[in-house]
Amino acid sequence: MAEKIPNSLQKQNYTINNKHIAKPSSEFYKVFSQQEILNLIEALETRREIPLKYSYKGTGANIWDNFYTKLIIPNWYRSNVEINLLRDNFEYLNGDAQNSKKVNIIDVGAGNSYPVKKYIYKLDKLGKINRYTALDISEELLEVSKINFIKWFPFIKYTNSYIDIESSPIPKYLLHQDNINIFLHLGVTIGNLQHRVKAFKNFRQSMGENDLLVLTNEIGNNSQWDGIARGGCYYHAEQIYQGINKNIGIQHQDCELVRKYDDKTDSVVANLKFTSDYTIDFSSTGINKKVVIFKDEEITIWRHHKHQLPELIQELEQAGLKLVNYSTNKYQSHIMAICKINI
Repeated sequence: MAEKIPNSLQKQNYTINNKHIAKPSSEFYKVFSQQEILNLIEALETRREIPLKYSYKGTGANIWDNFYTKLIIPNWYRSNVEINLLRDNFEYLNGDAQNSKKVNIIDVGAGNSYPVKKYIYKLDKLGKINRYTALDISEELLEVSKINFIKWFPFIKYTNSYIDIESSPIPKYLLHQDNINIFLHLGVTIGNLQHRVKAFKNFRQSMGENDLLVLTNEIGNNSQWDGIARGGCYYHAEQIYQGINKNIGIQHQDCELVRKYDDKTDSVVANLKFTSDYTIDFSSTGINKKVVIFKDEEITIWRHHKHQLPELIQELEQAGLKLVNYSTNKYQSHIMAICKINI
């Protein structure tokens, strides 16, 4: 009787025989640090995901900048939610509690900094801004932010720095104890993260007693998604899909883009579904790792989670934060939440 081969050995043999081998491009290894590549490999192996935050690096920065530039034209998609909500909450953010001091704006996930342009302008006219700090995981987007901001506000102090808010709090040298810090986390960035509570905890660790965290996200029931891809789920996910194929070395005929509701994460996701078995070879630059993916398996490359208010409050409380004020846009589709540390 023939001995049964364990599944693990079957997969090892399969890897050797697999003719579909993808090798990331030289550009991929230039853009990502070794630690980021190891994190990406772990995400592929453990949860079949390429974290969305990595899509903003390299050429992904231009993709996002172009997408957002189109997004701010009302007739193209919608009037810009973040700009309008910052306008509507300006008096609360800069009212009696902040009257005695200037504020520092710390923009986490700053992107091209366009959403804060009008807000900074109003602060500057009132003589209320001390410094603007742009933080992002993408060095390329930080460069776009720097060019934009210095052109708009040449006399306001500007600094920027790399940060992954899911992984670590904001370094103390970027914080300013003599003024109130207003931390911005705009767009729907919190809804794209894998570890939302962990990000909130890192914000909490960075904040002082009088500091504010201001975030925006979509609100609603994710499971009621109508199946129609719009906005980022349509355009941005498509661009990420094409970029991954190019940079990882996957042939277009060997995969397809699938958008759906994922009940495990209660999110709408865009997945790269493999129509052939593949080995992704990360052996370059001293990383001796290969990831085997089988036909019909899917890798999540884009995700978005809408919050419902009780859930958002619960996640904030888990991180030691409290919701002190909030408002929604006129369509009741987006929320701006203003938070302080829970003492």
